Formats: sequence, structure tokens, C-alpha cells
Amino acid sequence: MNMKHNRIVKKIVAFGGALLLGICAVSAEANQDFVTWLKDFYPEAGREGITVATYNNAFQGVTEPDDVVLERAAYQPEFVQEVWEYLDTRVNTISVSKGLEKKEQFQAIFDQLEKRFGIDRNILLAIWSMETNYGAVLERPERLHYVPQALATLGWGDEKRSKFARNQLVAALQILQAKDINRQNMLGSWAGAMGHTQFIPTSYLAYAVDMDGDGRRDIWNSVPDALATAANLLAKNGWRSGNTWGYEVKLPPGVGKYAEETRTIGQWQQMGITRPDGKPFPRPDEKAILKVLAGESGPGFLMVKNFFVIKRYNNSDKYALAVGMLADHLGGYGGLNKDWPRPADSLTADEKIELQRLLKDKGLYDGEVDGQLGTGSRAAIREFEKRAGLQVNGMPTRTVLNALRK
Repeated sequence: MNMKHNRIVKKIVAFGGALLLGICAVSAEANQDFVTWLKDFYPEAGREGITVATYNNAFQGVTEPDDVVLERAAYQPEFVQEVWEYLDTRVNTISVSKGLEKKEQFQAIFDQLEKRFGIDRNILLAIWSMETNYGAVLERPERLHYVPQALATLGWGDEKRSKFARNQLVAALQILQAKDINRQNMLGSWAGAMGHTQFIPTSYLAYAVDMDGDGRRDIWNSVPDALATAANLLAKNGWRSGNTWGYEVKLPPGVGKYAEETRTIGQWQQMGITRPDGKPFPRPDEKAILKVLAGESGPGFLMVKNFFVIKRYNNSDKYALAVGMLADHLGGYGGLNKDWPRPADSLTADEKIELQRLLKDKGLYDGEVDGQLGTGSRAAIREFEKRAGLQVNGMPTRTVLNALRK
């Protein structure tokens, strides 16, 4: 930075401090510690070219952290749910049915996307489903978060994510300053992910695409822009067009101990690994990593390059597996040959959906039938258990389902 630019920044920061003191002169009910953090963060934003006007506009009236953000930051299903529970809520008859409808609705767009980026439409559909349930999440703005406030909350109150949040907050302010989206509509997840395909601000700046040709990169309202942005991320991170994400495999006894190791598929074959249907692997020289996500009693996988490209979207094996499996269903390839080692009384994804429907039929449940068994579903189960003379614990078990079926 040259001396002249440095002096200008210092003047902006000093002037900005005065203005920020003005907008942050708030009532005693405000969280003064959070307000102080907002004022103290401006110099960092100013050094990245954020003007006082942009900063004041972004935080006008923001005097409290978003407490829900901190609650959600402490609970992430990728890390706390068993793999089959995580998959059940994301890969089921409902997500497949909706995906097939969207596939037909946006066929022309997918034709263009595949031609331009080389990304299979089923993968893009699966990501769209995973991120916002094909945009349905965006139709409930009351459940979304104002992105600058959410990121400021993490920067202020979550030590583990503070560096991430500060970087993302600067990027979010740059998006506002560029007028890509206005303040009122800059809504997203608790972690600042935005739009149909949930891009954090830095990724938006790196990958956002104007696919519909209106001169704006609008991942919030334009499905073509959002899907093209997702395709652009995958393409720029090395997606291999025409290749799969991985293979379900049969493991000889003892081979599971080599999980997370890398070999060519041909070398894995020499160790006795095969595909469940007996089909040959198309590229035996391709490198693959063995994944055994639930021990040798569950399914095994050989994951290839595209699996790890999906993880550039979300660095979780469960997430990437869910995207791959849902994409396979949407492409007509079916599900796993070997089920997960579920507890004996637990339900499959489609059985959870059936359970919700039966509870709704009995007038005990008025929520969405989506296979996601939250507080409403569990309260309905408890009420049914009371009426049926079962042990009351609100758990979605096969015992409860069988009783509902009678």
C-alpha cells in the first residue's frame, strides 16, 4: 500500500469512527459489547475498500447479535448424526420426486449448463436439494438470517469461527457495495450462505455467474444464476465430466482396515474388492480412496476425484455421499445394495415419511411430511404412544410404526 493510499484509509477510518459512533448511540437495551465490536471492526473493513456509507447502511439499526446463529453453530448434523440418519432426511422419495419435477421444469437450463460447464444435471439438482430443498427454504424468510448480522455475530461471539466470519463479513459488505443485492434481501443461513445453492460471500465473489443474461449475478432469485454458480465452482475445482463420484463396493473380510488409503482401482481389485452387481470398473487406472463410513458391517465405497470436488462445496463425507446418492436416484440408478447397520427397531427414510403420514391421518401431526422428525413429529409420537398404551418416549421406532399401521 503506498503512503498516499495509507493516509486516505486513515482518514476514512477516523471519519467512519465518528459516523459509527452516531449510528451506534443506542438504547440501554442494546448489547453494548456487540455494538462496540461493530464499531471496532470498521477499520478492518475500511482497509478492504468498504466505505463508511456501505458500513452504516449494512448495520443501521443492528444493535444485537443473532442468538439463533450461535445456537446453530453449536449443532451441525454432519458431525453429530449417524450417517444413515443424515442420509434419510436428504435422500428419500420426497427429495427424489421434487428433483424429478425440477429436472423437467428446467430442462432447457440444464441443457445449457451441461454444455457450458460439463456438470451432470443430477449433481446440480442434488446440491440444490441439499442446500435449500430446491429453493423452498427461501420461501420462508422468517427462518433466514440477515447475513451481515449473522457473520458479525460469529465474529463477535464464536472464537472458533471468528477468522472465517471476519473474512466473510468483509466479502458480504463488498457484495452490498457492488449493489449485487440490496440490504433487505441479503438473507442466508446462520453461517452466511446465500441463495438457492447457498454460497458463502467469498465463494460468491469467486464463482458467481450471470446465466440469465440480465446483467446481475443473482443467486437469490434467479435459478439459472444459482445453478450456474454451483456448476462453475465444481468445474473450476476439477470436475471430471462424464465420470461418477464413486462406487459402492463389496469388501473381503479385513480389507476395511485400509479405509482412507489411496490406490488405483485396479490395485483395490487385486485385494478382492468388487462391485455388488459384478460389473467391471470402467477405469481401473483411476485413483480411489476407500471409505467405510459405518464400519465393515455397512456399505463400502471407492471414492474418486468427483467425490472430493463435491467436498469443496461442504467438506463433509456425509454431505458429498448424500449429493452423490441423490444424484444417482435422480438419474435412475437406484440406491445402495447394502444397507447401513441400523439399530433393529429403527426406520428407513421412507418408513419415517410413512410414519408422519399416518400421524397426520390420525390428526396428531400438522407439520410437513418430509421425513425430518423434529419436535412436532416427536410430540405427535408421544401422544400416539399414550393413546396406544406404549412406552412413551417419542422415538420413531418400528414398534410405533407397526402400531400406527393397525
